[in-house]
Amino acid sequence: MWRGVGQRPVLVVLIGAVAIAFSGILFRLSHVSASTGAFYRCVFALPPLWLLARRETRHYGRPPRRAVRLACLAGAFFAADLILWHNGIEQVGAGLATVLGNTQVVLVGLLAWGILGERPQRSALAAIPIVGFGVLLISGVLESGAYGSNPGLGVLYGLLTGLAYSGFLLVLREGSRDLRRPAGPLFTATLASAIGCAAIGAVVGDLDLTPSWAAIGWLILLALSSQVLGWLLISTSLPRLPAVTTSILLTFQPVCSVIFAALIVDENPSGLQLAGAACILAGLVTATLGRRQAPAPEPELAG
Repeated sequence: MWRGVGQRPVLVVLIGAVAIAFSGILFRLSHVSASTGAFYRCVFALPPLWLLARRETRHYGRPPRRAVRLACLAGAFFAADLILWHNGIEQVGAGLATVLGNTQVVLVGLLAWGILGERPQRSALAAIPIVGFGVLLISGVLESGAYGSNPGLGVLYGLLTGLAYSGFLLVLREGSRDLRRPAGPLFTATLASAIGCAAIGAVVGDLDLTPSWAAIGWLILLALSSQVLGWLLISTSLPRLPAVTTSILLTFQPVCSVIFAALIVDENPSGLQLAGAACILAGLVTATLGRRQAPAPEPELAG
């Protein structure tokens, strides 16, 4: 089913990265709350993902229960990731919030070091001060008039997004060992995420179940372009590429997000904030260049 897509994995990953790059912009254009955007992004993606997952089940049988449980756990992490990220977008803009979310490349290594005792490679350690300095520049504490309603709070949301996204990637990768079934785990994770977003939105009180028709249109486009097309392209292609190649290719996504946000929704980060974004991207590349080749690398982007 996915064999043809996997024949040109580099091109497919880049197309998927561009699709994901529009996520934050489409959320901003919908003018809905963080929980509403996260909930409907998942809900509108469910029908096409269900059809694809059902086709996989007909061909290969039901997935193992363990894979289903892991996909549900991944969905819980993804719900937190989306809502934190959307709140970050509201504080510091879609472009910079997407760059901050990608700090998970470094955060995964730090988590593994602190929790599992796995010492990061030298390249990952070298990336920490680079990324940290970039985060400092984006926060706006070194200047007056930095872009965003509250860039410091946006940085906090962005870093928390990176943590939640790290959990999502690690768990989803573990539950997606069968490369013949990219849609099944994604459907289950998206369903669990929709339930999680609804629960969080109900507790916070910002879930709107009747958004305007214009908002629904933007959210449908968000669901189909990012949650369905982008994620399926990425998840089917990354296991076919070396880890270093995929990590570097996927830095294309936050770069595109900053550019597209400036062109489409008139985001105008300050010079220091753009320098901070460049530092973070340089840190991501530094962290990934020293990685050993892995047989099944995880997708490393937020959104």
